[in-house]
Amino acid sequence: MRRQQEMRLDERLNDRWFRLDEPLVSAFVERWRPETHTFHMPFGECTITLQDVAYQLGLPVDGRYVSGCLTDFYVYIEGGRPAWQWFHELLGMLPPANQIQKFAVNCTWFQETFGECPEGADEETLFADKSSNRIHIRWLPFVARLEEMGGYSWGSAELAWLYRCMCRVANRHVVKLAGPLQLLQSWIFWQFPAFRPTGYDAFSWPLASRWSGYNHGISEKGPRVQMARLRIDLLQARDFIWMPYSTPDVLQVVHPEVLEPRHTMLWRCVTSLIYFAVVEWHQVDRVLPQFGGVQPPPHPTLNIDFLMSKDGRGGDCWFLSHLQYWHLHWETRADHVLRFDVVDDSGPSQEFLAWWHQHGKRFLSPEVYLGDPRGIPIPVEATQRGAG
Repeated sequence: MRRQQEMRLDERLNDRWFRLDEPLVSAFVERWRPETHTFHMPFGECTITLQDVAYQLGLPVDGRYVSGCLTDFYVYIEGGRPAWQWFHELLGMLPPANQIQKFAVNCTWFQETFGECPEGADEETLFADKSSNRIHIRWLPFVARLEEMGGYSWGSAELAWLYRCMCRVANRHVVKLAGPLQLLQSWIFWQFPAFRPTGYDAFSWPLASRWSGYNHGISEKGPRVQMARLRIDLLQARDFIWMPYSTPDVLQVVHPEVLEPRHTMLWRCVTSLIYFAVVEWHQVDRVLPQFGGVQPPPHPTLNIDFLMSKDGRGGDCWFLSHLQYWHLHWETRADHVLRFDVVDDSGPSQEFLAWWHQHGKRFLSPEVYLGDPRGIPIPVEATQRGAG
């Protein structure tokens, strides 16, 4: 990435980053359904896909899965060493004891020891641990083979971690994982113009940098969550941009590697997303309009609730064998690319909307605030779309 963008990585992700609007993000996470990996909206389903990660963060999609083990490198990896011995060999020193928590090292120690951090930059990193300010030593094998870093699917790893974070937040109704949720906020701004802040019309690459410097201000969280929830409840299909990256302005700034066929075909792939012990599911067959298609009634969901408990705790293991089925699914990803007709008027079909009005949980606000929008008929244009 440094080679492609001719900038330091910390400048890319910190100096050009933005503040998290917790009330807005909380209201959207309420709409997140872990069993479908989609947001359930009044007009249907939508979600963050590998395409969004590619455009928003500029991360490659095709490549090897990001996996391995957490600490027992000498057991599972050829040439591996005991964790802290390998750390010393690779980095030339060990952090002080007060900078270590189990097998994670404080970000501040890395910043103070190995590089300069832009003034005012946030400590959070995309792949930090749950505390958002420490880096786990699971990355040592990747540091040992820096020349291979470009061969991994960092986009799918980021999306797997974002999905897992949203599933946890949805279950606990709190927002503490600001790093990955900033991707969600950028996606909201791009897809929903009604929530887009003013004064951010210009953009460059990657697209998430468009909101650099954004700060929503300080206000009481509770009322703002209720207000955002009501605004979401009143959304209609025309308030959502199904394909925000198809405009000439975006195509002028996009990095050409993102549009290589080996990456773009995986945007429409139903497959596993892997980030060490985290395995999530790329459920794009439920959001065909985001790729120019017509959405029919969906197939039954794949139940992977049992994978939610997989976090590597309770003894380290070699995830490539422990979660082999899901790794093999990613390795055969090219066999799971969806094929469907691309139309000019992409959106939900009449059959989908009839099913959605019956089965979807479309509204979260009390009825007294809604003016009872449940009687809104299925749009006429939906009856004219194909079966998808």
